[in-house]
Amino acid sequence: MPTKRVPRASATTEVTYRSIIRLFGLIRHIMEPFFSQFGITGSQWGVLQVLLRAEEEGLTRLRLTDLGDRLLVQPPSITGVIDRMERLGLVARSASDTDLRSKVVSLTPAGRELALRVRKGHAARTQAILAGLSPKEQEHLHQLLDQLGSHLEATLEPKDGPVAPRVGTAPSSARSEV
Repeated sequence: MPTKRVPRASATTEVTYRSIIRLFGLIRHIMEPFFSQFGITGSQWGVLQVLLRAEEEGLTRLRLTDLGDRLLVQPPSITGVIDRMERLGLVARSASDTDLRSKVVSLTPAGRELALRVRKGHAARTQAILAGLSPKEQEHLHQLLDQLGSHLEATLEPKDGPVAPRVGTAPSSARSEV
């Protein structure tokens, strides 16, 4: 009995997709040791960065759902990260003043100090990651990634939830950086 033929993407599409996945993994492998120097994970850095940016915008606390939206994850996924960060004294969680069903998260003084220390080294690390490309190539890559991001946003169904605006094109309140 002949096997049913499963459609495949073109060779170029397959190779490009695998390259994106590979680069994501390589960046994680480069950045995780950096974050571990500070006793945190990449996920915890994402939370610290989003909360620090929110403070810079005048928001001292974020609802868990807003934090999840900015990180492109569902609130249940972030709960464990927040639990660990709370035990480390980096964030504080409390009930919302306006909706008692909602929880809000804020940086503690220790969390703010750590976020500022990590941020200093993070810039140098990201520059080192992109040093293999000229400034013009980096700009071109950014344009291509922006284009792909726009395409992916357009393909999402409303049930998939909110999408954070693209970095460099949106207000800083919507950006997260890992």
